[in-house]
Parts: sequence; structure tokens; C-alpha cells
Amino acid sequence: MLIKRDFFIDQLIKLKDKKVIKVVTGIRRCGKSTLFELYQKELTKNGIKKNQIISINLEDGEYRNLKTAEDLYEFVNSRLTKKKNYVFLDEIQSVNDFQKAVDWLFVKKNVDLYITGSNAFLLSGELATLLSGRYIEIKTMPFSFKEYVSAFPKNKNNTELFSEYLANSSFPGALEMPDKQSRNAYLDGIFNSIILKDIVARQHISNTLMLENIIEYLFDNIGNISSSTNISNCLNSSGKKISVPTVETYLDALVKSFIIYKTKRYDIKGKQYLSSGYKYYIADIGLRYYLLGNTKSDFGHVLENVVYLELVRRGYDVFVGKVGNSEVDFIAKKNQVTKYFQVSQSVLDPSVLKRELAPLQAIKDHYPKHILTMDYFPPTSYNGINQLNIVNWLLE
Repeated sequence: MLIKRDFFIDQLIKLKDKKVIKVVTGIRRCGKSTLFELYQKELTKNGIKKNQIISINLEDGEYRNLKTAEDLYEFVNSRLTKKKNYVFLDEIQSVNDFQKAVDWLFVKKNVDLYITGSNAFLLSGELATLLSGRYIEIKTMPFSFKEYVSAFPKNKNNTELFSEYLANSSFPGALEMPDKQSRNAYLDGIFNSIILKDIVARQHISNTLMLENIIEYLFDNIGNISSSTNISNCLNSSGKKISVPTVETYLDALVKSFIIYKTKRYDIKGKQYLSSGYKYYIADIGLRYYLLGNTKSDFGHVLENVVYLELVRRGYDVFVGKVGNSEVDFIAKKNQVTKYFQVSQSVLDPSVLKRELAPLQAIKDHYPKHILTMDYFPPTSYNGINQLNIVNWLLE
């Protein structure tokens, strides 16, 4: 079953025939190849002939002889029609000096070019220099909860589906796994591919065990303020010697592989970004449960992680807010619109509700303010601060 991914498809449709290279990035196995497949169906539905579409997955053995930029260019060029051609190059980092082939194809007037890669190294170094403003990056992610729900019968309980979504993973391939053992094996494959192919090999990292220790630290501390110094001190105290600069190198590699998201903090009253401490969120909660086990004690941070990813999916720039001595979970900005969010498992306890409301009440502007919880009752407003159920909000 192909699950529609309208948000990403719409971005591609808007950019169709625009003279920019469409660079689709995202964590391994998040569905980039399937996204191309869905988009190609849209093209044929709208009158584009099949011979105008050239689609190459460079991890497919069928294309094993395309090892250099010259090989790739000649292969594609020999298949171009005189009409407009839609060229899709999937996992292009597999080709040596791929950026040259990209540039050669881009300058052709009858080519609309789309490329994917499993990591942000695509947009570093030579490619960024060579293309210098001629590309637009479309950042894809594993399934949203709304996409996940669309794979099941409409009469299935959404709260139960949400629990399954967290435990079973948002990676598309996880939906096809028949049981927990198969799913864990699938997630193990994704995790090791990211570590070995996207990080160790490309960053020339020699200490794989230390990298995994840092990943475990970050997975265990989602939603907590962390710094390179914190991480270094924590690992050193347990006998694992690592310097702050090395931690920073590893963190940078993890962010570029899209397994980790790094979030800045913003002082709302002072109207400035804070230079110390960041929060880190992870691409998939199921991957966390696979690595650390199901730790029920921090479910609030799990919900926070889900809300963060959803805001990013919806196209917001997301920051952690500071207002006085209090913290606002998220400031979300898009098109000159700002929204504030607090996330809590429940605010049925009056003291918890008071605690969650306080930071939002301290903000003096009039942008929308929300509390997202797992509590089930009709949407409620506290002097303009809206309380919504997380599951319903995710399905909007």
C-alpha cells in the first residue's frame, strides 16, 4: 500500500519545471524513493509520457556500472527525449564526483532535475559551491501520525493507534513487519546503516563505540538541555574518555545524518538566541525504544519529541523558549506568524495546569498560545490559551 504524502508531493508540484535542482534529503528509509514514485505517478496522471521520466536508484545493482560522473551523465543523456525530461537520481552520493553530473544535467534546457541523498553531506562542500543557490532542499521525514493512521481502517481507535505509532516506529518499512522481532531487526538495520555509512565512513570516525555512547545519551535525554561539555563530562565520569571538540564533531555528524535534530533556545523577553545549551530530539521514537527499551517514566518528553517533529513537518522553524526563569517548550515560526506550545501528558492536576500555564501567561504578545495534552475533553481556553488533545492536533 502506498501512503499518500501530500505535504511533500505538494512541494514537488510547486517546483515542477522551475529552473532549480530539487534536492530531497532525509534519514535513511524515510521514504524518499517512494516519494519519487508517488510524484512520478502524478506526472503521468497529468500528461507526462513515461519515456520523459528517467528514474535511477543508484543503490540498485542494475546501475552498478555507473560509478563516475561521466558514466552517469552519458547514461542519462542517451535517454533524453526532445521534450521536457524529468530526471530522478536516487541515492546519488553512491557515484564518485556526482556533483559534476548534476551540474552537467542541470544546464540542459530540457531537463527538470530531482536528486536524493540519505544525509546532509549532499549540501556540503563541492555541491553547495558548484550549485551556489541553484537548488532547493526538501527535507523529508518518516511518517507523521496522520500518514500512519491512513494505513489502517477508519474505525480503528486513534488513541490505540497513537500508542502503536510510538512503539512500532514511524519508518514506512516498519508497517510491513509482522512482529516485534522482525521490526527490531529492521530498525537495527537502519541504525547500523546510519552509523556505518552516513557517519563513520563519511566523517572518518574511528571510535564507533564512543559514537554509540553519545547516541544513547542523546536518546535518553530528549527534551533536556544539553551541551558538548555536559556530554563529555557524563561520559568521562563513567570512564569513557572523550574531549569536548570530539563530542562536537560527533554531534555535527549525527545532525547531518538526520537521526538527531538540534534545537536552539530563544529568550522571548530579551529577543535573542541563547548561546549556551541546546535541546536534541530524535527522528523516530520507535528507534529510541529499540535502542533503550520502553522507559515509561519520561513519557512527557516522548510527547514533546512527537510535537517537535510535527511542527518541523508542517514547515515551522522551531525553537525552545525562555521567558524569565521559565521555559516554553516550543516557539514555532512560519511566514511571519508565531505560535507558542506547551506539551504535557496531563493537566488534570490543578498544580500541573498552573505550572504549564505560567510561562505562556508571562508572554505579553498576542500570538496564539497552546497547551497540548493527552487529556480527553472538549478544547478548553484559559484567557486565550487553548488546550488541545495531542492526538486530535496531530490529525488536523
